[in-house]
Amino acid sequence: MKIGKVESYLLRKINEEGAIHLALIDPDKTSPEEAKRIANFCKHAGSAAIMVGGSIGVSEAIMDEVVMAVKNAGLPTIIFPSGATTLTRHADAIWFMSLLNSTNTYYLIDAQMMGAAIVRKYQLEAIPMGYIVVSGDSTVGFVGQVRPIPLSRPEIISLYALTAQYLGMRFVYLEGGSGAKEPIPPEVVSKVRSTVDIKIVVGGGIRSREDARQLTKAGADIVVTGTVIEEDAERALPEIIEGVKEGVRLRGAP
Repeated sequence: MKIGKVESYLLRKINEEGAIHLALIDPDKTSPEEAKRIANFCKHAGSAAIMVGGSIGVSEAIMDEVVMAVKNAGLPTIIFPSGATTLTRHADAIWFMSLLNSTNTYYLIDAQMMGAAIVRKYQLEAIPMGYIVVSGDSTVGFVGQVRPIPLSRPEIISLYALTAQYLGMRFVYLEGGSGAKEPIPPEVVSKVRSTVDIKIVVGGGIRSREDARQLTKAGADIVVTGTVIEEDAERALPEIIEGVKEGVRLRGAP
């Protein structure tokens, strides 16, 4: 599948900066007015793009309102879908993803089939992604009916990521879960990095400069934060983005 404008932009930013930060805004928790304020601050702080989506309580009408508000900031807006009913014609692109360790075929392929016609009708740029939810103890793990993967077995996670690569997906998302107490361990990211050539996205539980630094150093190409931005973007976001930059500088250091 041809690489589109938004994906080309993300790849260029990763190539230029080594790694980038994306903000995640949950329409169920954020009003359009607040989403607009957060998006503007994210652009000022150095985020590369804005993802919009949530696991529960999100309809297409809600997505329309929040995405239109976010787009005022001028950053690319990417749908982070939870199903075929959380699409909007106003976004620039969509992570067209399969939840690889779900036990329900709806999240593996059925939702994608039902959403494909809408994506085409809305002329959204589809960016192929493998999605791996490590923990079942999260909203997305519960809703997505995932089979949890022990963090003590990073080789299993890395093989799911390699499966995404062999299926032709150009990104793989390692998800710790919204509001997770701890991010995915850097050792897991490092194992995945040594296994795949595609871009690695890491999200869930990232709350500090140190978290972002360690995950980027381990090989993350994209660091995603959501909950901490909802709580206090002005305080946390500059620190997290600086952590991403520091992690890039530390790659290869002893």
